Amino acid sequence: MLVFVLVVSVIVGGVHFYLWARLVRDTQPPQAWKVAATAACVALGLALPISFVLMRRLPSTGASVLAWPVYIWMGVMFLLFLLLAASDIVRLALRLLQGAPADPERRLLLARALGGGVGAGAALLGGWALQRALAAVEVANVTVHLPQLPAGTKPTTIVQLTDLHVGPTIGRRFIEHVVRKTNELAPDIIAITGDLVDGSVERLRDAVAPLGDLRAKQGVFFVTGNHEYFSGVGPWLAELQRLGIRVLRNERVPLASFDLAGVDDWTASRFTPDHGHDLNKALAGRDPARPVVLLAHQPKAILEASAQGVALQLSGHTHGGQIWPFTFLVKLAQPYVAGLHRHGDTHIYVSPGTGYWGPPMRLGTRAEITHITLLPA
Repeated sequence: MLVFVLVVSVIVGGVHFYLWARLVRDTQPPQAWKVAATAACVALGLALPISFVLMRRLPSTGASVLAWPVYIWMGVMFLLFLLLAASDIVRLALRLLQGAPADPERRLLLARALGGGVGAGAALLGGWALQRALAAVEVANVTVHLPQLPAGTKPTTIVQLTDLHVGPTIGRRFIEHVVRKTNELAPDIIAITGDLVDGSVERLRDAVAPLGDLRAKQGVFFVTGNHEYFSGVGPWLAELQRLGIRVLRNERVPLASFDLAGVDDWTASRFTPDHGHDLNKALAGRDPARPVVLLAHQPKAILEASAQGVALQLSGHTHGGQIWPFTFLVKLAQPYVAGLHRHGDTHIYVSPGTGYWGPPMRLGTRAEITHITLLPA
C-alpha cells in the first residue's frame, strides 16, 4: 500500500501541476481567483492519495461518501489532462507554422481560449461518461460457432459477468439488478470471470449476497481476477462457495456438451504462494474429443490456451479501456481489448465488464451482461 500511495502521489502531483500551469498560471486570472484555484489544485492533488488510504479504514458508508467525489474528480482530471495535452499539440503546431505570437496579449488570449475550451469540453465529456457508466446495464448477445461441437448439438447459453468491482460506489442495488437481468435470460451456465470485489468480506458481504440467487441449469462458476487478491482472496472464495457458486481453481468440470475449465488469475502467484495460473493442471487428463471452454480473467491467457487446443476462452479485465483512449494503453498489455476474436483455432470473447473501476465513467465503451450462445460450426 505504501509503494502504491507513493507512486500515485508522484503521478497525481505531476498531473495537477500541469493542470495548474495551463489553467491557472498561463491564463492569469485575477489574484483572488488565482489563489483560490491554486489552493483547489493542491487540495485535489492531495485528496486522491489520502482518500485511497482512508477508504480502507473508514466504515463502508463513510468510504462511499468519500469515494464518489474523489473518483469523479479522478475521471475529470484525466479528461482535463487529455484535452490540455491535445491543446498543447495544437499550440505547438501553430507555433511551428506561424511562429510564437509576439504580442503578450495575444498569447494570453490564446491561453484563455484554450483553457476555457478544455474546461467546457471536460465537463461535457465527464457528464456524458458518468451517465454512460450509471445507466442500466444492457445485455450483449454473442453467438459463437465451435467446430469442436458435434453436428446437431443443442445450443448452450452462457451468461458471463465480469469486473463488477463491488465496492465504495457499486453496491447491493446494482448486484440485485444484475442478478435479476441474468436470471431472466434463463442461461444454462453463469460464468463470473473475476474482479468481483474491491474490499473485504466483512465490508461487502451484504452487497454481494444477491449473487446467491443466481440460477443456471448447469451451475454458476467463478474464477479469480487480480482484485480478489487485493481484497482477501481466501475469505472471498469461502463466501462465494457459501452462496452456492463453484470456484474453479485450475480445474475442469464436465458439462453436457463440453468441459468447462477455470484458472487462477495470471498474476495470482505474486500475491498468494498457493495460488497461480496453471492451465496444464486444469486440462490434465481431459478427453481431447470434448471441446473446452476456459474461464480466464486476463485475455493474455489466450496465448497458452490456443496452444493447448481450448475451443473458447472467456475473459474480462480490460473494461474495454473504460475511458477512451485507455483502449490503446490496454492493448500494450493484452492481446485483445474487447469483443469476439479468433486466435489460431481458438475463439476468445473479452467482455468490457459489467461494472467499472475507479471513476464511475465510461467513454467510448459500454458495460454489459454477456449472453453467449454456443452452436456447432
